[in-house]
Amino acid sequence: MTPVILYGGGPPIARDPARELARRELQKPVYHQDEPSFVERILNKIGDWLNTLYHSLTGTGGGTGGGWLGLVLLLALLVVVIAAVWWRIGSVRRNATGPKALLDHATTTAEDHRATAERHAAAGEWPEAIRERLRAIARDLEERAIVPPRPGRTADELATEAGTALPDHADALAAGIRLFDDVWYGGRQGDADGYRRLVELDGRLRDARPVPLGGRS
Repeated sequence: MTPVILYGGGPPIARDPARELARRELQKPVYHQDEPSFVERILNKIGDWLNTLYHSLTGTGGGTGGGWLGLVLLLALLVVVIAAVWWRIGSVRRNATGPKALLDHATTTAEDHRATAERHAAAGEWPEAIRERLRAIARDLEERAIVPPRPGRTADELATEAGTALPDHADALAAGIRLFDDVWYGGRQGDADGYRRLVELDGRLRDARPVPLGGRS
């Protein structure tokens, strides 16, 4: 015989349906409105972990104790965490929303960018020098109608378009763009050698002539 339960003074209800009714009743928001949210529970867990770590390192709260040594270790851990976060912020500071347009001022000339690049290079500001030299290359290609002027063009788009017009220099262009991307967006440190490579690329491209439509001449 199936056990029955009297529910609310009504007719008897079998055990399984009664259990389901109870489960549904307890799922109502009114029974959970004072419980901490998921985020609050996570924060509480993190706080408990940090508190436990602090006590285990400093020897407070009844632990075996590390005294001043534990406190020094805790401070060293915090310094490492802060340094890691700071390094990460620095490595992505230029890439918060993805690659930007290479040229942002229509009134600048290739010579303007070359002069700016040389000033940055003289100051040892290699990421800025590399960017300005690549901008000089982009503007020079536009000024000589090798690529059409187009606001918003990225460095990768420049490599594709200019590489099509100057196939003999396509690989060198792609290498120059990778150098720029690594330094400006990838957070790598630029150097004098990288800047020199872009200066040499700039010089070669200034003497280059586009392939005529329909093939090589």
